[in-house]
Amino acid sequence: MSPRYPTPGLPSPGTDLSRSDALTWSDIFITTIDTVPVECIRPSDTDRPTWGIYTPGGYRPEDYLGTLHARDTDGLWHVQATGERHASFADAVRTLRRPPTWPRERDRATWWARSLLADPALLIIDVQTTGLTNPFAAQIAAVDGSGTLILNELIDPQAEFDPEASALHGLTQESTRNAATFHDLLPVLTEHFHGRHLVAYSTFDQAVITRELNRHLSDPGHVRAWLSSSHWHDAIPPISTWTGLWSTRYHAYRHVQLGSRYEAATNCHLLLRRLQQLANHRTETCPDNRP
Repeated sequence: MSPRYPTPGLPSPGTDLSRSDALTWSDIFITTIDTVPVECIRPSDTDRPTWGIYTPGGYRPEDYLGTLHARDTDGLWHVQATGERHASFADAVRTLRRPPTWPRERDRATWWARSLLADPALLIIDVQTTGLTNPFAAQIAAVDGSGTLILNELIDPQAEFDPEASALHGLTQESTRNAATFHDLLPVLTEHFHGRHLVAYSTFDQAVITRELNRHLSDPGHVRAWLSSSHWHDAIPPISTWTGLWSTRYHAYRHVQLGSRYEAATNCHLLLRRLQQLANHRTETCPDNRP
């Protein structure tokens, strides 16, 4: 792969690659992703929007990260070595920066998802709230491993909504005024949650329920006992690891979005589908870490 001379000024320094047309980009340019620069070089044998990705100024084999193709047919960036497709150039580069441990880490995430989906005690939950600062619950939903909706309840939070939160999920004091309170629903939540493996996308949902329990149960010991009667799982780390978008800035896998619709039952089903995607992945290593 021999580099061409760059087309002057395209893309110019600071160009937002996510908003510009790849067909106008230079044959050679440097851009920064997660505070670390990469040099992008179009192969000399093509005029297509294709670039080899290197560490800047280095053209040794160890400086080559991989090749990316912009496809007009689907609008996605294709990673040549793996066949993956990503919506942004930056995410495609992040896949090229994965550490060598990623295949085994991805397989661990797959085994984790398979174990959960095989467990009849699995319950996927989502909580919509009054906001992000000192939030209270305004909607709780839960689905089991088969996708059956077990619970979907609006809640009168007995608190004001942040306007930003209402703009996202559409819930307001008026729309929840006639709903049950968290205290009213506590027996139902106890029946459905206790003894289950509760999976949510972040620890935020557990924190909201904990705050509600502290508000409605007078004894901190009762709160601890209620929470400890279930097993809580945060799905963000294994799903982010499985996706494998490596951030050199934070030296960790970037958290990925599920495509939230800000509606609790919908979010539960989105998370279930992502767990199924992980579980259906063909693993390359053994669960007991033997090659």
